[in-house]
Amino acid sequence: MQSFKFSELEYVRPDFTAVGQFADDAKEAIEKAASYEELKRLMQEMEEKNNHLATMATIAFIRHTLDTRDAFYEKEDEYINHIMPTILPKFLALNEAILNSPFKADVEKEYGSQYFVNMELQKKTFCEENIPLMQQEAKLTNEYQKIMATAEIEFDGETRNLYGIQKYFEHEDRETRAAAVAAYSEFYHAHEARLEEIWSELIAIRNQMAKNLGYDNYIPVGYLKQGRTDYGQKEVEAFREQVRKVIVPLCTKLYEAQAKRLGVDALMFYDEKCVFLDGNATPAGDDDFMVEQARGMYHEISPETAAFIDFMIEHELMDLKNKPGKASTGYMTALADYKAPFVFSCFNQTIFDMQVLTHELGHAFAGYMAMREQPISEYYSESTDIAEIHSMAMEQFSYPYAERFFGNQADKFRFAHLQEALTFVPFGVAVDEFQHICYEKPELTPKQRTREWKKLEEKYMPWRKYDADDFFDRGGWWYHKLHIYLYPFYYINYTLTTMGAMEFKKKDKENHKKAWEDYLKLCKCGGSMSYLKTLAYANLSSPFAEGSVEKAVAVAKEELLSSIYMK
Repeated sequence: MQSFKFSELEYVRPDFTAVGQFADDAKEAIEKAASYEELKRLMQEMEEKNNHLATMATIAFIRHTLDTRDAFYEKEDEYINHIMPTILPKFLALNEAILNSPFKADVEKEYGSQYFVNMELQKKTFCEENIPLMQQEAKLTNEYQKIMATAEIEFDGETRNLYGIQKYFEHEDRETRAAAVAAYSEFYHAHEARLEEIWSELIAIRNQMAKNLGYDNYIPVGYLKQGRTDYGQKEVEAFREQVRKVIVPLCTKLYEAQAKRLGVDALMFYDEKCVFLDGNATPAGDDDFMVEQARGMYHEISPETAAFIDFMIEHELMDLKNKPGKASTGYMTALADYKAPFVFSCFNQTIFDMQVLTHELGHAFAGYMAMREQPISEYYSESTDIAEIHSMAMEQFSYPYAERFFGNQADKFRFAHLQEALTFVPFGVAVDEFQHICYEKPELTPKQRTREWKKLEEKYMPWRKYDADDFFDRGGWWYHKLHIYLYPFYYINYTLTTMGAMEFKKKDKENHKKAWEDYLKLCKCGGSMSYLKTLAYANLSSPFAEGSVEKAVAVAKEELLSSIYMK
């Protein structure tokens, strides 16, 4: 593996003309290939070109999100998003040549059927008529992200961004919490008009894309873009109903106990993040301390995670500190040329920092392993509904090491984190149902859509009380969830995969060695199989089966209820 540091990587704008010409030439050569060996060589050349193009685009994207005020990378990212859709037809034509090759069976024998399943998905979700719509979509999502990234909220004598203000949601002083949530609410209220417009335009654009592809609305296209080939809307609806019946009552009980711990008559929204009267667990050191503790933890977990964390630190593949102008998000992406994951987030000196060091690094570890185990880059990334199991399960595997990060507050961390893992699920399914409503009923006005969100809060979060915050109380909370704007129908993945993570928690309690072996299998297989096949390969259950939710959360439920009144 070549030596490099991310900060020193050279960015060169991709030559889209040359890439397009290569695709044309490769298509013609594939059609004329006289042997499987010749076809395979052409496929490898295509992969190298794709990887390099993707690597340059990713470098531009990362550097743009590192500082959204940097005009150069803002323009580069905008340029790439504008041009990329225009060359997709050439790559789809190239894929079609492989699909029609007399050596297709040889390809499938070596790389598996998922290779062609992915090609068919790309084919079903693209048409040239959608290119200008894709360009408009990218422009709008960039605008939303910039509004979030450049937020400046005056609070506690300083100018805070969206991540910075959120640490006060956990403050032990109730008036401070209430004031922080009010300031957060005011930011979104102040931008409500433009956020309404952006969302309305995105719904119209995406539904038109779907109609151009022959669908009534964007929902089936969103499912296809998420790689869902072995389940659909009916299964997701049934899962949401299991959550309503099983997890919502548990969350209600947990929040009732929290109100007693805090000594309040009614738990308000601004109380939800403050789990203990004397304050939540806080990191025992600064940002650098947390990273160093993470390095020690990963060295203890396994030889594979030890090599991984050293690789990440040595090559500067993590940018975690909160800085002005930095995008208000967290993600893992990959630099295919270097077989290198990259992790981006914004620390805020709360238990969230520990989640970054386990959740995003769980994603990164899975990518690191797949890039070393899978024969083609097509399988470096798994389907999105599998990806979050890697991250959430890693959070659970980190529990024995909590003392490293929180000292004598480790038990408080474990309880609060586990409670958050389950109380998040109703919100997650509400986000999913909200998107279905918006795309199914594009005729709704912005205020009507927001009222639909309010109804979903009443259905899935009946405990939620905003205490006279007019904007949030009438349904404004959804505006903060960037996935709604940027990643259609992604969010249900967090809830489906919570079931996988909770199942790993149960397996880990029963037999750590076996649980870790299954986790490694899950990470190594990357995207080489469909969702349900991947679950079966890693010895995990389907979350759609009747009773699966209750079974998956049983151990977590028992642990929480046994400690529900801990101080």
